Amino acid sequence: MVRHRQITGLKLCQAYRRQYGADFISLMPTNVYGPGDNYHPDNSHVLPALIRRVHESKHNRTPTVTVWGTGTPRREFLFVDDLADACVFALERYTGESHLNVGSGDEVTIADVAKLVAEVIGYKGKLVFDKSRPDGTPRKLLDSSKLIKMGWRARTALRKGLELTYSDFLTGNCRVQ
Repeated sequence: MVRHRQITGLKLCQAYRRQYGADFISLMPTNVYGPGDNYHPDNSHVLPALIRRVHESKHNRTPTVTVWGTGTPRREFLFVDDLADACVFALERYTGESHLNVGSGDEVTIADVAKLVAEVIGYKGKLVFDKSRPDGTPRKLLDSSKLIKMGWRARTALRKGLELTYSDFLTGNCRVQ
């Protein structure tokens, strides 16, 4: 459902551009994370869900954290500040009709990102992968070559972005909805 709304938004920008000559542009980001994210236990994305689950397990001294699926799917993550930077960059330098993909260009397995979250949080327990839960798409990596050729690159390494995100989570400046 979300993907359909994203595509509809892209097409709407193209239609306004054609019909009214407006210089509208569209950017399609990969999995975005960062301060102010939604950490709801049932309806958040993978990184905020992991942060919350691992944090609660550390706080409650639970010996294991369950991660959905096999851990083998690969995902690309983009820190929210890098997305904001890409938006400004594109507004200043791009006038094309087609959308621009915005990604970090780096893929990581769910297992590796779960381990990294545990390291950042300081959780010493064990990660258990629940293979009865869905993995989702095996691989999600955007082709951000148009934006990269224009000179833009994501600057925030995943570890640093997770550290900043977790620090914000600890302040309580997050959504749980």
